[in-house]
Amino acid sequence: MNTKVTIAGVEFQNPIMEASGTFGSGMEYSEFVDLNQLGAVVTKGVANVPWPGNPTPRIAEVRSGMLNAIGLQNPGVEVFCERDLKFLEHYKDTNVVVNVCGHSAEEYIEVVKRLATESRVDMLEINISCPNVKEGGIAFGQDPKAVEEITRLVKTHAKQPIIMKLSPNVTDIKVMAKAAEAGGADAISLINTLTGMKIDVERQSFVLANKTGGMSGPAVHPIAVRMVYECANTVKIPIIGMGGVCTWEDAVEMMLAGATAVSVGTANFFNPTATTDILAGIKDYMIRKNIEDINSIIGVVQ
Repeated sequence: MNTKVTIAGVEFQNPIMEASGTFGSGMEYSEFVDLNQLGAVVTKGVANVPWPGNPTPRIAEVRSGMLNAIGLQNPGVEVFCERDLKFLEHYKDTNVVVNVCGHSAEEYIEVVKRLATESRVDMLEINISCPNVKEGGIAFGQDPKAVEEITRLVKTHAKQPIIMKLSPNVTDIKVMAKAAEAGGADAISLINTLTGMKIDVERQSFVLANKTGGMSGPAVHPIAVRMVYECANTVKIPIIGMGGVCTWEDAVEMMLAGATAVSVGTANFFNPTATTDILAGIKDYMIRKNIEDINSIIGVVQ
């Protein structure tokens, strides 16, 4: 039974990884999950300098999901390399995908150049839901021209294959996928969180200090599956599907829609072993369905 998948020439022992920002950079969950069992460890977003993040409160539970407005708080790339990457050197069986964030093209490039020398980094995932401060604050991922441009710039400086992480907060996700492909992306991942809001009716005030936050969790899963399917039938590069994946059925659904691999996000908060539980469920499914190669189910539902 083969569970290996390949994305941009990088072989993963299985298609299951965790979504950036829900797992720390691996160290935080290592007492619950054997990181060597995962296809990859996807790190929290890393910027060129430390980011303090947004003021609190910045997490709120909603029906069948959650809102977060963390603001990509992180210690910066130097601390990340010295602390987190060194920790991950102990786990040789899993790949390391580093999520990169920035407020300008220059900030992205600075991080990408710094990571180019790190042998433990197998791929880069570029978070283009960040606000572009030089273009009035609109997120890179909401303008197809900006998507193509930032992809091309990052690709020019990157030594590792790049995954462009797409925002669902757009009119047509297919346009953004094509823009990333045109810019030279090796793969795309989707979906990032949907913009949402929660108001406390007793206090008559916003629950989050930021007013809005990114919604994730089971409620967004059907939207994510639809977008993965649309992109899989639009571009030729591999897709990593994510969005409300909580069970092995959710993961298999993503792959049937066209995803080569699947990221598990919010589920990690209420079930720390969600990733390995899902992997076990997929293996049982393969045995039950007499599936010899996991790749044979990718995109079969048309």
